[in-house]
Amino acid sequence: MSHHFHTHSTSLTLPSSSSGGLGITRLLFSRHPNKLQLRSSSAAAATIPSSPATNLSRASATRAAAAEQGMEQGKAAVGWAARDDSGVLSPYNFSRRAQKDDDVTIKVLYCGICHTDLHIIKNDWRNAMYPVVPGHEILGVVTDVGAGVTKFKAGDTVGVGYFVTSCRACECCGKGYENYCSKMVTTCNGVDHDHGGAVTLGGFSDVIVVNEYYVLRVPPGLPLDRAAPLLCAGVTVYSPMVLHGLNAPGKHLGVVGLGGLGHVAVKFGKAFGMRVTVISTSPGKRQEALEHLGADEFLVSRDADQMAEAAGTMDGILDTVSAWHPIAPLFALMKPMGQMVFVGGPTRPLELPAYAIVPGGKGIAGNCVGGIRDCQAMLDFAGEHGITAEVEVIKMDYVNTAFERLEKNDVRYRFVIDVAGSLDSGAAA
Repeated sequence: MSHHFHTHSTSLTLPSSSSGGLGITRLLFSRHPNKLQLRSSSAAAATIPSSPATNLSRASATRAAAAEQGMEQGKAAVGWAARDDSGVLSPYNFSRRAQKDDDVTIKVLYCGICHTDLHIIKNDWRNAMYPVVPGHEILGVVTDVGAGVTKFKAGDTVGVGYFVTSCRACECCGKGYENYCSKMVTTCNGVDHDHGGAVTLGGFSDVIVVNEYYVLRVPPGLPLDRAAPLLCAGVTVYSPMVLHGLNAPGKHLGVVGLGGLGHVAVKFGKAFGMRVTVISTSPGKRQEALEHLGADEFLVSRDADQMAEAAGTMDGILDTVSAWHPIAPLFALMKPMGQMVFVGGPTRPLELPAYAIVPGGKGIAGNCVGGIRDCQAMLDFAGEHGITAEVEVIKMDYVNTAFERLEKNDVRYRFVIDVAGSLDSGAAA
């Protein structure tokens, strides 16, 4: 049988993060004879302004539109915001929208720092609407609920993840994939058309107001600081494992990269009863992977002998790496019909020869966080098995240093801000 590949391109939107996160990077698949090339652009999935000045105008226009539509200002809030593409954050006073009948008001206790936050505050995707209050790994406590709220009450421990609304009418929403809804609104730096076109401000703040549908219940017993990254990193690896059947006891899972996403993937894989192999370029991470995280094997991807010995042994692989890396050798590790899932999004092209996937019928997919159903299931599973992230807890006034360290991958494995222990009413506008 012969295979003919005509030159054309399609695109797939995948999350991007070097330490576990999700920004949007578009991978373009260009077919050429005997070669499938994954080309990545820095374009965001939505319409992208061409300059920071345009972004500032857009932010002003959306806020002006909200004012014209008479949006009632709700609870006074204080947070930390970036004002320009330097990415430097400083104290910021603002108002949350007024609580509606189906809303939950949440006092933010902890908020994780995702690599996506770094991309946004630096305007890497040319879509930042300053001032930007980052943060979408939010853990807190309910302080008030609207008259129509049925799922929560004051005092409940809850979480808010990557997005705060979707249309709830499209096919994706109907199937529980609100994360792929074309009208999904991100928790920060999104335009909330349901509330006057206001720009969403994230969890680097003391309070947030969210529709109850997008609020998640946190199981008792989970330490909140270490559970916060599960709202992004956790569901980003859990969701594709369940979707692609990489959660069956006895199956062999490969995890590429041992960072913010990878270390949580190892924990979920072991809790599912799987055999887990960490695949890394860094031999120094062997002890951490095997002794601390409980992986079964550790494979140095630059060691040709180790790679050859492991060929054809894995049922599937989660690739969490956002830096460029050769991926054809990874496909050789999988059994026929094996599934490769990308949850990172390198900005340089990834080259995939057709022979790496065609003879073995191997699959390739991407994943961007998960829907509300999957995120709640992930939290419940984490509660049952005691799964949390490895974190470094910081105060808000350390956040700029944390971002500098994050840029250098100098964190094991996730920064989490002690928001409630950091913020007071003394912020500046």
